[in-house]
Amino acid sequence: MEKSNNVTVFILLGLSQNKHIAILCFVLFLFCYIAIWMGNLLIMISISCSQLIDQPMYFFLNYLSLSDLCYTSTVMPKLMTDLLVERKTISYSNCMAQLFSTHFFGGIEIFILTGMAYDRYVAICKPLHYTTIMSRWRCNAIITACCTGGFIHSSSQFLLTISLPFCGPNEIDHYFCDAYPLLKLACTDTHLIGLLVTANSGLIALVTFVILIFSYLFILYTIRVYSAQSRSKALSTCGSHITVVALFFVPALFIYIRPTTTFPEDKVFTLFYTILAPMFNPLIYTLRNLEMKNALRKVWCHQVLLEGQ
Repeated sequence: MEKSNNVTVFILLGLSQNKHIAILCFVLFLFCYIAIWMGNLLIMISISCSQLIDQPMYFFLNYLSLSDLCYTSTVMPKLMTDLLVERKTISYSNCMAQLFSTHFFGGIEIFILTGMAYDRYVAICKPLHYTTIMSRWRCNAIITACCTGGFIHSSSQFLLTISLPFCGPNEIDHYFCDAYPLLKLACTDTHLIGLLVTANSGLIALVTFVILIFSYLFILYTIRVYSAQSRSKALSTCGSHITVVALFFVPALFIYIRPTTTFPEDKVFTLFYTILAPMFNPLIYTLRNLEMKNALRKVWCHQVLLEGQ
């Protein structure tokens, strides 16, 4: 079947049609976006300007913060702009670009979280071989694999969606362009493509989540023979990561693991991994982590002293 597009512009229905709620959401999301930038930049600068960058756990956290900034920036500026305007439109090409970029950076984030779980597994279950296994070369290879995996995932979503013909209607019941809402608008049978989209996003989310669960089961099994103090220390290093994983993966699994159907609640669940997780990541990792607190104190107190001289 030849692909034909009569649609050059999509209309995003957004979060709410109520003007007062939209303004309230704008103020709230503006605060969230500023907090995301400030928090993640603070982590990146503090890690890069301290000895923590030499530790694999913080090496990955540095890249997680960068992916958080990129990921949320593909969605939030457009979302906040649309909250202030009457007609929320996005061109076909910009819609496809947003679809690609959100899945690219979202995929990278998922794979980095998996890489961080592997790092915690090696640190706790194979402590004597930790420095050998988690060498800088291995860490760089994991980050490269994360970026490659994100690109393959987003390219698959992009190619499956861009092949669809759109003849009208052109209203997307969401606040950004995603595969499931777009499948509903295609003027062709999308059953097979829908299965491929679900397999692509759903399986990646599910498989990585299962790997994460098993890695922590191995950790729990290993530390069962440790002393109470050692167990507490081991679990505290994993606690931040587990919190971030739950905040990101649970709503993502709800959206992508089911067949290609959309619900009104999807927009609320999507807020968790597009806005809330990137905003809370810096807080979770700094408030629960003594090394991170010390690095923040040293870097920024040193900066203040230099400026005072």
